[in-house]
Amino acid sequence: MSSQTFATSGHDPSFRDQFNVVNKDGKRNWIYPQKPKGKWHNRRVWFTVLILTLLFSGPFIRVNDQPLLLFNVLARKFILFGIFIGPQDYWIFGLAMLSFMVFIVLFTSILGRLWCGWACPQTVFMEMVFRKIEYAIEGDATKQKLLDKAPWTKAKILKKGTKYVLFLLISFAIANLLLAYVIGTDELVKIIREPIENHLVLFSGIIGFTALFYFNFAWLRDQACTVVCPYGRLQSVFMDRNTIVVGYDYGRGEPRGKMHKGQKRTEGDCINCHQCVAVCPVGIDIRNGLQMECVNCTACMDACDTIMDKVGLETGLIRYTSENAIVNKTGKLVTARVISYAAVLVLLWSVLGFAIVSRTDTQTLLLRAPGSQFIENGDGTVSNLYTFKIFNKTNHVVKPDIRLKDAEGKLIFAGSPDLTLEAAGMSEGTLFINVPRADLKKRKTVLKLAVYEENKLLEEFETLFLAGE
Repeated sequence: MSSQTFATSGHDPSFRDQFNVVNKDGKRNWIYPQKPKGKWHNRRVWFTVLILTLLFSGPFIRVNDQPLLLFNVLARKFILFGIFIGPQDYWIFGLAMLSFMVFIVLFTSILGRLWCGWACPQTVFMEMVFRKIEYAIEGDATKQKLLDKAPWTKAKILKKGTKYVLFLLISFAIANLLLAYVIGTDELVKIIREPIENHLVLFSGIIGFTALFYFNFAWLRDQACTVVCPYGRLQSVFMDRNTIVVGYDYGRGEPRGKMHKGQKRTEGDCINCHQCVAVCPVGIDIRNGLQMECVNCTACMDACDTIMDKVGLETGLIRYTSENAIVNKTGKLVTARVISYAAVLVLLWSVLGFAIVSRTDTQTLLLRAPGSQFIENGDGTVSNLYTFKIFNKTNHVVKPDIRLKDAEGKLIFAGSPDLTLEAAGMSEGTLFINVPRADLKKRKTVLKLAVYEENKLLEEFETLFLAGE
């Protein structure tokens, strides 16, 4: 897209050699975007309300008496849509993350950076929360520039102080929200209600993340997308000429020229008003083609449509489109590349679904004690000594009962046979398995065992039992 844009517009493509947020002296080029308005912005506002509602209610939604989502890296506990994933099921979590990454690749190859513009928390909070507070207190872009250049007066101190206090409070709320997703709402309530000295580590985490979010939204801002996040750099790998992007129709817009009243227009539809640049939150010129900084926020679409309406030209000069749709007037979403990504994703989802459906509540490891031999007992039975470890793969207490499934005999524990497994806990010990000699036809016999809880089957497994000839 960009190469043809340069060919028709005559612009110097050297803009790609540096970040737009850094000037020629290497200093920060602070961006003051004009306040966006229009149908696409209104749609984003309503979608933001939905996103924020889901985001802030997520930790409080419970499924089967546990959170809908939990990412407790401290305790090595994860809950995905009500499904508990403990240490023994990390491979399932890894498979879920791999599926998510393939989904991102598929989504990006079809719809570009739609996620960035509409649902990414960075964009949602920055443009729909913090930026709106800034507009409400300091005014539009021009007023913000004048305020920053003005000397420190009572009015400036009041405006800046009010803005940054609100920024700090919202950053604190976001930090608490993040912690709610990590440790759960119950633990978060404890931190709030109990003395700080009881939770110094977690409270320090809240303060640290509050400072991080404040730094991000008060100073880093658009640089989080261009410098920190790798997604923009990867778009050239994921996207092709059929990918939907926010694009400028250079075939219709070039050559550019000002609108002169009473004169027949010989130029393209772009009147070179620069409104698309003025409203861009990352400060790029969308007419230069696809760029790493663009997050597809649609602000330039609204600005351009507003100008087109005013001058009596057709809207959609900047719109959701693809390179092929601009050049050939036709485009297709389903390509061989998309089908390949989709096939991989379906395969991963199938494996993930099977893994979730077939997973058991417990996982038992039963091994013959090293160096032990079978024992011929006087009552006509043969004994083998085993060590066992049994893991609880659920988020609630389990009282397992290990039994022989298809053979006569009994289990004798070297300790209490009444086992109790805490949530995501583990128990280990030693036991003897006694089997009647008459039931052993071979030197090595495979025994089937099962784990029950109040006659509910939790797991089945096998072990090797030795006896004499």
